[in-house]
Parts: sequence; structure tokens; C-alpha cells
Amino acid sequence: MNDLSQLKPMLTKLRLGGMLDNLDMRINQARKDKLGYSEFLLGIIQDEIERREFKQYSVRLKKSNLEPTKTIETYDFLFNPSVHKPTVSEFLSCNFIQKKENIFFLGPSGVGKSHLAQSIGNEAIKRGYEVYFWNTFGLLKWLTGGKGDGSYDNKFNKAAKISLLILDDFGLNDLNQNQQADLYSLICERYEKTSTIITSNRDFSEWMSIFSNTLMASAAMDRLMHHAVKFVIQGKSYRMEKFVEKNKKKSLTKTAS
Repeated sequence: MNDLSQLKPMLTKLRLGGMLDNLDMRINQARKDKLGYSEFLLGIIQDEIERREFKQYSVRLKKSNLEPTKTIETYDFLFNPSVHKPTVSEFLSCNFIQKKENIFFLGPSGVGKSHLAQSIGNEAIKRGYEVYFWNTFGLLKWLTGGKGDGSYDNKFNKAAKISLLILDDFGLNDLNQNQQADLYSLICERYEKTSTIITSNRDFSEWMSIFSNTLMASAAMDRLMHHAVKFVIQGKSYRMEKFVEKNKKKSLTKTAS
């Protein structure tokens, strides 16, 4: 017991205080199962590694803006059978991040583009990647705010260097000249260095109109599409379907009463 009382402050001093959470349990287990010294040591080290990995995962998730519930397990493939599951499974392997490739989810509103994008983002976080999920217009407004308080360079570098940047609703809002310039700079800075996932209701043919300068538009699109996979989702709107179902139930309830 005296040895244990000396061990605990030592672990804290070595920044191994997390081992204390399971130390008593591991000691009791070692006594019960008559574990050797190496087996006991392996057990508490594994506990500490898992604790640290979970802590790092939690920090990455909090910074990402992702919804933890938007995973592939909660995505309804039966709702839109046209979604090709093998391709989605390949995306979830995150090989595209290692290759510095981009993914574009295109299709009408409500078909599950954002959910799939966030599912990949959540999987990437589990695999140790840093991820940011942003509404495209919101990201550009965030960058603009940095020009007023002196934080622009810091914000831009974060967005430019993140391993996986997910831009939701790309091309949905009209952009002013400064926002167009920021978007162009971001695309150029990330080109062949990092990966970007884009969701958009607009087809490729309409993306050029995001920029008023045709030369800037051409240069931006050329970089975006150079190492990219286009994934088109067709079908009905999940949100609209839920809205219709909800109102049908209300109507039936009123009729019954």
C-alpha cells in the first residue's frame, strides 16, 4: 500500500495521471488472474493510449463543426437507392485525403449530400485527421471578419492547411469581390496540398458564375477539378418527405378526433 501511495504522485508528475483511473482495477485484475509483470504493464499502457486517443479525438471533433450524429450508420441508403454504396465505402477509407484529392457531392436539396460529407468527415476524425465543416458563405464571412480584428492571416491559414475542408452549399449565395478573392486564394493555397469536399445544388456548368472575373473562375475551377471525383445524387428530398409524413399524421389525428 505504501508503494502505491508513492506511485500515484509519480505518475502525475510524469503526466501519466490518466493511468490512475484504471490502476486499482488493473492491480486487482493482475492479482485475480495472476498476470505477469509485462502483462500488467501492457494493460495499463494500453489504457493510457486509448484514453489519450479518445481525448485527441474529442478535441478534433469539437473543432470540426461536424454533427457527431451525421455518420454513415445513420444515413438511410434505402431512401435514395441510387447512392452507390461501394463508392461511398471507398470515400470512407479516407484514401482520397492521402492522395490530396477532392470530392464533389452534387444534386438537389435534401437528397443527403451534407450527411454523406459529414459522415466522411467524422470517419476522417476517427482516423486522426483534422477536419473543418463550414457553410461556404459562412466561412467567407468568418474570413472577412478577420480583416477587421487582425486575425485574417491566422484564420486563412487554418482553413488553408486543414487536412480536410468540407464546404457545404457551395455556390448558393452571391459573393462580393472580396469574398470571391478569398475563395480563389483558398482554392489555390489548398491545391495539391490538402483535400476538400464540396456539396452543391448547382452543376459544374454553373460554378463559373460564382466569380465575376472569368479568368479567376477558370483558374479556380481548373485547380478544384484537377484531382476530383464527382458524385451525383438524384432522388427525392428526405426533408420534404418527412414534412409530408408529419403533416399526414396530423391530418389523420384531426380526422380521428
